[in-house]
Amino acid sequence: MTAFTVALLLVVASAVILRWRRPAWYWLAFGAAFAALRVLVRYISVMDACGLTVPPSRWRLALARITNRPVPESRAPRIMRLRPTRTGLVLRLKLRPGQDSFDVSAATDRLRHSFGMYGVTSRELRSGVVEVRMTGYDVLKRVQMPAKTDTAPMRVPVALREDGAVHYRDYRSVPHGLTLGATESGKSVYQRNLVAGLAPMNVALVGIDCKQGVELFPLARRFSALADNPDTALDLLEALVTHMEGVYQLIRAEQRITVNVPDAEIAADIWDLPDHLRPVPVVVLVDEVAELALFATKDEEKRRDRIITALVRLAQLGRAAGIYLEICGQRFGSELGKGITMLRAQLTGRTAHRVNDESSANMAFGDISPDAVLAAIQIPTDTPGIAVTGDSSGGWARIRAPHTSLREAVNLCNKHADRTPDLPALAAFRPAVAALPSDRVALSKTAPATV
Repeated sequence: MTAFTVALLLVVASAVILRWRRPAWYWLAFGAAFAALRVLVRYISVMDACGLTVPPSRWRLALARITNRPVPESRAPRIMRLRPTRTGLVLRLKLRPGQDSFDVSAATDRLRHSFGMYGVTSRELRSGVVEVRMTGYDVLKRVQMPAKTDTAPMRVPVALREDGAVHYRDYRSVPHGLTLGATESGKSVYQRNLVAGLAPMNVALVGIDCKQGVELFPLARRFSALADNPDTALDLLEALVTHMEGVYQLIRAEQRITVNVPDAEIAADIWDLPDHLRPVPVVVLVDEVAELALFATKDEEKRRDRIITALVRLAQLGRAAGIYLEICGQRFGSELGKGITMLRAQLTGRTAHRVNDESSANMAFGDISPDAVLAAIQIPTDTPGIAVTGDSSGGWARIRAPHTSLREAVNLCNKHADRTPDLPALAAFRPAVAALPSDRVALSKTAPATV
């Protein structure tokens, strides 16, 4: 057996092992080159078979008749760039006259089969330019977040999208969000990733956990305020409304509306204020919203109406004051009472894990995209963490958050406990926790002396 044969066998064995155990490494080492060659070789025939070509123009036909040449073939979109990534390929196409980006998005499933890729998605970058993202393997089967992500204030990487891109929870662009999910669907893990991503930032975390605090109270060292029952939640939400009004008074005093100030320097929210005057932004996490909306007596009904009113006011007015809502629940429907649909209308970002009924998916995506509703109710039970996310623009995608244990989230919150701001309006709701031990006690193998 020659050295070349031995080397070839080693390469083949390495490729098989990597594809089985480390699909990302296999893709970067072997799969990307083979897939790029396959796309370039099959491109013209695949575009023609998928109906993504246009007939030759009249002047080309006339030129062919004049010069007695063969009739020119139909033209496919021009490849502007083909770039490999850690999860697949990115193909940028320049559409021909008469083509539309919808034609490419409608043919993504046929392109997936023809190019031998795991998944294909498309989006329009600008007029006449479409980006086709192709994944070479199932990136959601074993989620591995990239080592480097785009960092920005109030922008948290929380999950991986099915096209291999990182899914960010950007509070500056999507201030309020709704997260739905049945039991054991991965909703709690998604929430832990969100808290773990916010912990190192200059932000105040406020939690409402009516399950006696079993989800959020272990993370208490990083929270500026916590409530574990509806009565305390009502007082906390009304205190937040008071805090919001105080922030607006600060913005009003610092707007600098004079004849000599350009319009670009006029403050309209906290991000327009100078750093030394800017209040710390607040993220409010509600773990189970249905517990705030249920009632059994007249007094509980009055409390419920005040809670929903406070939530609606924060959702309508809180963005400019730097207050952002993250509403979570197993069920979110109109049967929770008046004001729920009004609250839902203010929650721009929507994320739905596996739900138990179609009406919950409709409550999340019915006003966004029927396709997202269908994708949400088709999430299998054996893949916890898979979710469908979308916003009011109509776009949606499948995502999966990396598994973060409660211990890992607690360690991160304890590590950044010194970043927890003190808000005077919420001081009464600050959780009382013991101080972290400064020094570790050394372990000894010898038994303590007995008297």
